[in-house]
Amino acid sequence: MRKFGTLAAAVGLTALGLSVPATSAQATAQVTGCNAKWPGRDGYVRAWADLDCQGTLLGATRGNDADWSDNVGPFTNGSQNKASSVMNSGTIGGKDVVAFYMYPGQSDVGGYTCLAPGEKYADDLRDNMFQKRDGTSVGPVDDNIMSHVWVTASACASNSWLT
Repeated sequence: MRKFGTLAAAVGLTALGLSVPATSAQATAQVTGCNAKWPGRDGYVRAWADLDCQGTLLGATRGNDADWSDNVGPFTNGSQNKASSVMNSGTIGGKDVVAFYMYPGQSDVGGYTCLAPGEKYADDLRDNMFQKRDGTSVGPVDDNIMSHVWVTASACASNSWLT
């Protein structure tokens, strides 16, 4: 009886030992890209040149930037029209939504799109369009952001949210 108990315990531990690495590997595989770069609520908006928060970090700020193509502010010359993924790790409450604009000066002329704090990030901007206030789609968001500003959710139309 003692040998059976020892054998059963050994088999049980072996089975447990084999399943633990598989579970750990699965958990590690899920923490990549934007998930791995999520800093928590630190008050910043960030943008990357590539999908899934990869490639060059184009800028990060707690403030607004009216022109990503100038040499002023956190998004400087060379940042404009390059973002393929963005992150909103702003603090919750008040102006906690980031509005991204197709043109400098946070101009509605070219359209805008918004990223809610609950969404955290948009890891692929290729499937999003800028919207005008009248609801007209005016062009792709991917590689076309020129400025941003922190706003409240009421500043964004229902069809203007990044996914």
